[in-house]
Amino acid sequence: MITAETIDRIIRFNGGDVPVVSLYVSVGADGNTTLSTRVNSLLHEIRPLGQDSSLGRQARMSIRGDIERIAGMEGLERAEAGAVAVFSCSGADLFEQVPLPRTVRDRVMVDAAPWVRPMLAVLDEYHRSCVLVLDRRSAEAWELYQDEMREAGKVEDPTLRKSNYAGWYGYTEHRVRNRADDLTRRHYRNAARLVDELFRTGRYELIILGGHPEEVPGFVDFLPRHLRPRVAGTFSVDPRTATPADIRHSAERILERYEREEERRWVAEVLERSATRRPAALGLADCLWAGSVAAVQALLVQEGATAPGVVCDESGWLGTGGDACPLCGKATRRTPDVIGELADAVIEEGGSVEHVQADTELKEHLVAASLRFPAPPPPGPPA
Repeated sequence: MITAETIDRIIRFNGGDVPVVSLYVSVGADGNTTLSTRVNSLLHEIRPLGQDSSLGRQARMSIRGDIERIAGMEGLERAEAGAVAVFSCSGADLFEQVPLPRTVRDRVMVDAAPWVRPMLAVLDEYHRSCVLVLDRRSAEAWELYQDEMREAGKVEDPTLRKSNYAGWYGYTEHRVRNRADDLTRRHYRNAARLVDELFRTGRYELIILGGHPEEVPGFVDFLPRHLRPRVAGTFSVDPRTATPADIRHSAERILERYEREEERRWVAEVLERSATRRPAALGLADCLWAGSVAAVQALLVQEGATAPGVVCDESGWLGTGGDACPLCGKATRRTPDVIGELADAVIEEGGSVEHVQADTELKEHLVAASLRFPAPPPPGPPA
């Protein structure tokens, strides 16, 4: 599983005068070429840098070491569908291989710092959740992220063995029940404190609660007020008999429902922006032009949507067709997926990209975007 420590280590890495090689390659990409062949093809693009006399000797030697190490990676052909991001700086002892849950465009870059935007754009689409399963005596917290779940903390508190004991005229029963309720409240406060401490690390976005249906609703009131809106949902389970697989399955269903609702909200917000004449773009042509002028703040892409188009590598113009760029007049480059090119451009300009799986009106447009500023009128065809 991708840990926050790994991401933080990559982002904060500083190799000084030694460059970093950042490589992204999709695992489940279509085509007849093998994964190792595509990796070698990417590395071929940067091999000349290992001989470039304009670079210092240490930088050239580091790049050569990076190429050798990346080319020799093992297990790529057995990797699961998605993508792999590799960050290497042999001159400063960096080598990180990060599995990504979704495909990305194959690419390689050599720069002073790791090129992390494509990785962060993918990971931003996934919520790291704290799953808390509790009853009146115990509470166990789990971290659920992407397809993996691990233990994050546990609370065990004393409880009365029998809280419905009836004594003389029911007086003893009343006293025992009050004592049992006091212990339950104390346990819930301890469990809420555990969740609060986990969230203070900054790792988590959502809370998913599981337990007996008559107990879980009462626990929510013990959460700090700032955490209650983070509750994505609850599920019924017996904490004493549930297996980790049972807990993960129930939590994943809650998370799936939450993510689809979140996607519907995003689409509704962009449609409302467009309807009220606030900066927004609907449809491929409008979004391509907005991306060409770096106006896109958040891009929504229908899951699986692709479209052919053209790109001007000189000006950054994106279009559905045309042999010449209307901005600079240079020849355009044809691409089988201009939506992917648009997503890359948005990420490069610091915007966000979200892939929408929910059934929404986005299917009619394929792409939509909220904009930083109104896009100027698009240019006419070149003379």
